[in-house]
Amino acid sequence: MTQANLKLVSSVRCFEGEQRRYEHVSETLNCTMQFSVYLPPQALRKDRVAAVLWLSGLTCTDENFSSKAGAQRVAAQLGLALIIPDTSPRGEEVADDDAYDFGKGAGFYVNATEEPWARHYQMYDYITKELLDVVTDALPLNGRMSISGHSMGGHGALVMALREDARFASVSAFAPIAHPSECPWGHKAFGGYLGSDRELWREYDAVELIRSGKKCPPLLVDQGGADNFLAEQLNFSTLQDTVEKYHLVAQLRLQEGYDHSYYFIASFIEDHLNFHKTYLKG
Repeated sequence: MTQANLKLVSSVRCFEGEQRRYEHVSETLNCTMQFSVYLPPQALRKDRVAAVLWLSGLTCTDENFSSKAGAQRVAAQLGLALIIPDTSPRGEEVADDDAYDFGKGAGFYVNATEEPWARHYQMYDYITKELLDVVTDALPLNGRMSISGHSMGGHGALVMALREDARFASVSAFAPIAHPSECPWGHKAFGGYLGSDRELWREYDAVELIRSGKKCPPLLVDQGGADNFLAEQLNFSTLQDTVEKYHLVAQLRLQEGYDHSYYFIASFIEDHLNFHKTYLKG
């Protein structure tokens, strides 16, 4: 991937840095993709900076986090770039579904094996290989990176950190779908994208990956106690039990009164970016 394939769509000044949006043709997803980037003021001075890769949740694009989380102020203070990809392939030729939790906006960060999804829905490889190569080549990054995400994106962040542990210095999540093999969202997504082979499902399930012995970078998870998806979809208590059993370096916090929204994320994003900065200093 070369910079010739990368188009700057927009750029606005933000806390002495720049909030940018890029477009490129993805060879992995077989479509045109957009992603957002926040570059702190240090990067505009040509200093190479560490980055946090953010994965968004169901129905989101690359713009939800950048417009709602309030992360840029803290990222500017800490000298961190924010890399914010979309949640699925896009375009008229891309297969879709009428439901909000499957198809466009709901790629679940897996490499689909089932038709008609397999041609475009290769989100795991897109994020961990193609996109990271693109931003490393095009932006003033120093090679140090952490990963974070929300809900479906929290699931993606945990899975990528566990499977690509040498790449990420730390991992955090807000209300992640922690055990998708055992919840309705996961059954639907994995059954549709991956078929009936539950062994393949386990490769994209954080709880199952921890149980299989995968190493995990230092971990921070925040879960809202008033989250309406907590009981049925998120399996927070299962993640707590698994983290404790396998002695991970982790903080799992139940935040009473908070829901599943970006108000919750905005309330604790400063904690998460400071957490990542601790491990990105090396």
